Amino acid sequence: MELGELIKSAREGKGLLMRELAANIEVDIAQISRFEKGDRRPTKEQILKLIDVLELDKEEVLTLWLSNKIINDVEGEEVALQALKLAQNRIKKRKH
Repeated sequence: MELGELIKSAREGKGLLMRELAANIEVDIAQISRFEKGDRRPTKEQILKLIDVLELDKEEVLTLWLSNKIINDVEGEEVALQALKLAQNRIKKRKH
């Protein structure tokens, strides 16, 4: 599921209007619409507020949010997969 679909589904599941969700996370209605359509990514601060208001699984949503951010940064790059593998290995080494 895409992040925008998840946000929309959760909002509708809670019976919230876009304007109500917008007020709860302190953005305008147009931003909620763009988040749901996938036209704009929420900031980390906004995604944390969405997680709280919509009572979403924090790890699941942050993972989805970050993966979207990474894809947008590397999409179209010739060596994207190699770079991601290298980054994964470097992250693993830093954890130890």
